[in-house]
Amino acid sequence: MKLTKLESFIVKVPPPHYGGSYYFFVKLHTDEGVYGWGETATLSIYDPLQQSYKVLLKELFETYLTGENPLDRERLNKVLYTGITSRHTEYSTLGLVSAIDTALWDIAGKVCNQPVYNLLGGTFRKKIRSYTYIYDIKDGTRPLAEIAALWADPKRVAENAAYLVDEGFTALKLDPVPMAHFEPPLTANERNGMDVRTLLRKASYRNPYNMTMAQYQTVELVVGAIRDAVGTTADILIGTHGQITTASAIRLAKVLEPFKPLWFEEPVPPENTKEMAKVARSTTIPIATGERLTTVFDFLRVLEDGAAAFLQPDLGSCGGITECKKIASVAEAYYAQMAPHVWGGPLITAAALHIDASIPNFLIQESIYKGGGFFDELLVEPLVWEHGYYTVPQSPGLGVDIDMDVLNTYKV
Repeated sequence: MKLTKLESFIVKVPPPHYGGSYYFFVKLHTDEGVYGWGETATLSIYDPLQQSYKVLLKELFETYLTGENPLDRERLNKVLYTGITSRHTEYSTLGLVSAIDTALWDIAGKVCNQPVYNLLGGTFRKKIRSYTYIYDIKDGTRPLAEIAALWADPKRVAENAAYLVDEGFTALKLDPVPMAHFEPPLTANERNGMDVRTLLRKASYRNPYNMTMAQYQTVELVVGAIRDAVGTTADILIGTHGQITTASAIRLAKVLEPFKPLWFEEPVPPENTKEMAKVARSTTIPIATGERLTTVFDFLRVLEDGAAAFLQPDLGSCGGITECKKIASVAEAYYAQMAPHVWGGPLITAAALHIDASIPNFLIQESIYKGGGFFDELLVEPLVWEHGYYTVPQSPGLGVDIDMDVLNTYKV
């Protein structure tokens, strides 16, 4: 069996854009008619670089993969890692490797007539606990553009949290700290008159900032309202994206501790694990990190520095299934637990479920709400989510397939 062709697809996601504005898919073909699906998920890096994404994948395939045996997953993963990164962990390029690697595992499962989890060692579990962001859905789904206002409103966010718990979720996440800091502050009219790119250019977005007293107070009111609304029936997960300084993160953790969140995510930028470790040592709240880290080498530094208790590799960027299994194995030696990150489409979700099923140190899986809508529409057979848990697909390979009619309608 030989690899013969790679197709890349960029799918424009309709409102409310759950999982991002675009999904980035890869389809690998073989000379025996077996094909495999993979997905790149690198937040919004490739959103404005769509032609570059397609060209890079085309040249990668022609340079390293044409005519290769798709079952040589470990070797091909290393060939790509060495060839495209010169063995340096790098987020955007590992997104390409991840998509290809996952597609190779999908092919291998189909060739062996086994779900991927059986190729990874079998199952510890076939029901996967999931959590969701608190979206504004109580009175009908609203656009993600409005979510920052929701997370700053104690009453509304608490109502939506209670609604999601009633739907079956036992863990909920929000980002209560603003992503961008403006100095001097912008008025509402100034914000409304700018597009996203202009806003980001004006914001202190590239450097962590110190929170204001008003921001600490808002976090306390919002998280307190959620805890009052859900009681002990659901975990609260505090998401940040490394936008605040170490000093602010330590102060914020003290504000959060009375509400007993399950974790405090990416309290500082992930590039400096020693600073993250300072936050970890200062608080009783476990630290989680990993959505922007790649390969076992990045995660080993996190563990060696004592920077986090929960690891969040993304199957669309960490190096794929091959690398994620290694990350889980190293984490096991440090008694760290795995909580794979998902911000993308249904293919990385399916890949993550196979990892979740097959490792001993699984904690919880991020999900894009509970699927539904466009997320399910893309699949021939949707993933099954019930009462807070995904069911691991049992068909060969990833256990999912893309509906080509839907994909062709929304591809760009």
